[in-house]
Amino acid sequence: MIINDPPVLAEVTAAVDAYEVALMTNDVEALDGFFRDAPETVRYGVAENLYGFAQIAAFRIGRSGGSPQRSRLRTETTTFGRDFAIANVEFLREGAKHPGRQSQTWIRTENGWKIVSAHVSLLQEGVDQRLSP
Repeated sequence: MIINDPPVLAEVTAAVDAYEVALMTNDVEALDGFFRDAPETVRYGVAENLYGFAQIAAFRIGRSGGSPQRSRLRTETTTFGRDFAIANVEFLREGAKHPGRQSQTWIRTENGWKIVSAHVSLLQEGVDQRLSP
């Protein structure tokens, strides 16, 4: 298996970047288009667990104003073979003190690259369980 084959990595990176643009402009139609339209697709958000494309699409329609604005701090995308990829984004919402994280699992479909699993979370102050040096 080839990891990060340059042409495949470029395709997925473009999809991840386009998703970010759609998210920041609240382009609901485009956002829906990034997710695989299937009952197995899952999205865990900061305050919601969504199972299946129908719930994900309904959430987007019902969310007034779209996603809070944010800046990406770091994006790590890895492809495995020609048809599977993961993307991890660390971001900072406007006015926030602590970053958030987003992970996405992408697969190549007959309709292009689609997200089949996504998770968004926000770091909380004072919950780091590592021992201080």
